[in-house]
Amino acid sequence: MYVCNCFGVTEAQVKKHAEGGACSPRQIASACKAGTDCGSCVRRIQALLGRDACPRREPADRGQPALAELEGLEEAA
Repeated sequence: MYVCNCFGVTEAQVKKHAEGGACSPRQIASACKAGTDCGSCVRRIQALLGRDACPRREPADRGQPALAELEGLEEAA
């Protein structure tokens, strides 16, 4: 079934690009142009990718010193 009629991109192609590491509509667009013309397929691409398409990043600990900094403080004391 076609996802992007403008460029003739199928669901199978989107899934193949996702398996190859394209985990967002923007990355899919870079891989096969889907979603770059009229944009009507972007929501369908998002649905195909699902919520867990991209690996989650651990949030940075803001305001907390790094372990190396703490060790340096202990040695200086």
